[in-house]
Amino acid sequence: MFDKEKLKTIGTEKEKWDCGPVEKVCAKFPERKTTFTTISGEEVERLYTPLEIADFDYDTRLGFPGEYPFTRGVQPTMYRGRFWTMRQYAGFGTARETNERYRYLLEQGQTGLSVAFDLPTQSGYDSDHALSMGEVGKVGVAIDSVDDMRVLFDQIPLDKVTTSMTINAPATVLLGMYLALAEEQGVPYSKVGGTVQNDILKEIICRGQYIYPPLPSMRLTVDLIKYCYEHVPRWNSISISGYHIREAGSTAAQEMAFTIANGITYVQSCIDRGMEVDSFAPRLSFFYNAFTNVLEEVAKFRAGRRYWAQVMKERFGAENPRSMMMRYHVQTGGVTLTAQQPLNNVVRVALQTLATAYGGAQSLHTNSYDEALCLPTEEAVTVALRTQQVVAEESGAADTIDPLAGSYYVEALTDRIEAEIDAYIKKIDAMGGTLKAIEDGYVQKEIQDSAYRFQKEIESNERVYVGINRYTMEEPPPTNLLKVDPKQREIETEKLKKLRAERDQKSWKAALDRLDEVSRTDENVMEAVIEAVKARATVGEVCDVWRNIWGEYRPKEFV
Repeated sequence: MFDKEKLKTIGTEKEKWDCGPVEKVCAKFPERKTTFTTISGEEVERLYTPLEIADFDYDTRLGFPGEYPFTRGVQPTMYRGRFWTMRQYAGFGTARETNERYRYLLEQGQTGLSVAFDLPTQSGYDSDHALSMGEVGKVGVAIDSVDDMRVLFDQIPLDKVTTSMTINAPATVLLGMYLALAEEQGVPYSKVGGTVQNDILKEIICRGQYIYPPLPSMRLTVDLIKYCYEHVPRWNSISISGYHIREAGSTAAQEMAFTIANGITYVQSCIDRGMEVDSFAPRLSFFYNAFTNVLEEVAKFRAGRRYWAQVMKERFGAENPRSMMMRYHVQTGGVTLTAQQPLNNVVRVALQTLATAYGGAQSLHTNSYDEALCLPTEEAVTVALRTQQVVAEESGAADTIDPLAGSYYVEALTDRIEAEIDAYIKKIDAMGGTLKAIEDGYVQKEIQDSAYRFQKEIESNERVYVGINRYTMEEPPPTNLLKVDPKQREIETEKLKKLRAERDQKSWKAALDRLDEVSRTDENVMEAVIEAVKARATVGEVCDVWRNIWGEYRPKEFV
């Protein structure tokens, strides 16, 4: 890309600049730090020039938007056609309360729904289970049966919105309920669009909301992927998640590398089940975090897109360009939010939104400024949505494609992160693959080491965190926080008691018996799950069928 003689001249001139003007200024006014780093600990040079990307080739490293290797985005016109989907993650209390929040957000201009489930639902327990005590409706909506799903989407036609569901171990059950509801609304599966997270590997790595051992868990994941590509063509059957990996303390490069490693495992598992890569890969999706260091986040997204395209083409032999596209949702950084001076979070989220827009995401959730204190209030969630709308409509970030391309720093950082991704993938391959790397604790330890480094930087004041270790102030206790009714469990328990008394016991038992039978074979479980939830089997009852067959997973402890 650059003439060798010109590069030589630039190198000479840069050396003169370093030894002349820079040295003089630094002698009088020293730089703020001896070493500058990104949030991930990557060193940032004083100045970037063509020397840092001397071997850069436009055709192979960049190309054009909508074309391999998709560095510049997965659509030819990106946001000049339409903005990213503004999909606010929401759920709390009862299905009715959450339905009201969904309809409010849609009225405010939100363009997609994202369901947050409470911990009992995520763990495959009904609200009246002993282990659900104190957690019902707290961090998401309580969904026990298809009856709750019906209320959750009351007055919301499922052929008019797309819905993302953050659910993993019981993903087949919740998707089954959603599809059963679509049938009730007269919406054919072919018109049902959305995403289910369905990523059990990241649960084992860092989040902990697994139920079954890895192999049967992977079987359920692949069953869902296979069923969707055969019957629900507009549904993204998995959202391979780096978000929680980053929340656990990873670097930007680790977030991307470990997510791609998980993606490789899912693709190989589908192929091992007899699926052609180009049949299911176009509906794979990803889920990432956005932190406040804007340029590092942009570089991360660009590097990940390019690397995934190469993996799909060269490793798996994909021929359909859509199979090579890394399509992804972003949520702004939850762990970046502070309880101290919470209005500062509005600024953090705005920067993270800008990074997401520059990085080329397909959809975005913006966190609310009060989320370090409570579930978001209506006022806070409105500000969060307006943040997206301001960036989309007013900033100009959506008016041209990949506007930071060609920046010496951004291109150099993109290349550096891609090289780190590649090194991690090669190491994981050498260990025997992702499942072996997880089993040995390698992935977990890498994340833990990164989290420890970052925390030390905060506590030593090496890294400034506004309102935490600098620019602190005395504040009154927070007020007007959203609180879930402590009687929530009683409300849900009464509903469950009524459901169990009213449902057809014969059809309910027959459906669960059929599910048990199918689950003990190699047959896809999805049809049996759908029939079970139609018979008003609960989340806990379906999950208990599998608990009885496969048991519960207890990971190794690592020191």
